[in-house]
Amino acid sequence: MSRPLSVFIVAGEQSGDQLGFKLIRALRDVAGEISVRGVGGPRMIAEGMTSLFPLEDVAVMGFAEVIARLPLLKRRIRETAEAVIADPPDILVIVDSPDFTHRVARMVRTKLPSLPVVDYVSPTVWAWRPSRARKMRAYVDHVLALLPFEPAAHARLGGPACTYVGHPLIERLDELRPKPGERTPIEERANLLVLPGSRASVVRRHMPLFGEVIGLIARDSSRVDITIPAVPSLAHEIAALAKDWPVAPRIVTGETEKLAVMRRANVALAVSGTGTLELALSGVPLVGAYRIELLAKIIRRFVAITAQHILLPNLILETRAIPEFAAEAARADDIAAALRPLLHDTPERRAQEAALKTLDRRMAVPDVPSRLAARIVFDLAGKMRP
Repeated sequence: MSRPLSVFIVAGEQSGDQLGFKLIRALRDVAGEISVRGVGGPRMIAEGMTSLFPLEDVAVMGFAEVIARLPLLKRRIRETAEAVIADPPDILVIVDSPDFTHRVARMVRTKLPSLPVVDYVSPTVWAWRPSRARKMRAYVDHVLALLPFEPAAHARLGGPACTYVGHPLIERLDELRPKPGERTPIEERANLLVLPGSRASVVRRHMPLFGEVIGLIARDSSRVDITIPAVPSLAHEIAALAKDWPVAPRIVTGETEKLAVMRRANVALAVSGTGTLELALSGVPLVGAYRIELLAKIIRRFVAITAQHILLPNLILETRAIPEFAAEAARADDIAAALRPLLHDTPERRAQEAALKTLDRRMAVPDVPSRLAARIVFDLAGKMRP
């Protein structure tokens, strides 16, 4: 009997843990018995993976937090690479979090040049620092892309082999899309969903702006109900920031409630991020905005930015089908002007609804994304196994 496939998976944050545990399950379906080690969170551990250390050690966000934890981060990078080198697996899979996972992969490649390395989630080489794509070829053999335009971007930029396997949201379409009668027709009433972000700094930057937009909208219409799905830890702060809004929003918490209000919503205002793709796949016409922090403004002067759009749906559609307002252009008057036509059955609303159907077709994949990813991992590992 052949030995189990040995896989080392390195995630760097909770979203990677989510992808990682689905990949482990899919690998068992594809490969049968497997042995899994690496770095991950509770979901991956529940699937039988042994984690070298708690995911919280490396799941840091924000410049200040990274600086504060830099000695620990460097140590964890070294320890992870040394664990791979000391007992080589059949394949190394790094999941997102490139500031952590790519450093591990580079260290491993210097000692184990023939070990196949798969990167699950492409860095945003199509937007920031496009030169990274070519550099990745030195330590990544295959990229598993979540967005359909990323393989072409890597080919154009000289990056590694890249395959679109599908976004994990595709596995949740039944939760995102309304059942018959669940979504009120826009002609009857506008159920406006407001997504101000899931990080405190983003929420604080956008709640006052969104409040101004709601004020302008409220002058024109009294047929708008507003709901804000909030991260539980930020619900109290969001409520405080919304207390002076002219229309009091209903605030809900938890993933189940967020999905329920998304299915009921028929228009939305959201910060740029994964939430805009959730809304688009749910079939909700929206307007997106993003005000950047001071540090990001400074970085923009020195880092090449090549993306023409900020919203994921627009990037996938390769056109500005959804109105978006970034940085200095994120002004309440302009955002409200773009949102007003979506509150009624208008040509602007119908055009966006048609674009969202095109988005569905572009994002479609022939199988469950995690299973497509697992097949590529298994095939690449099999080619290199003794």
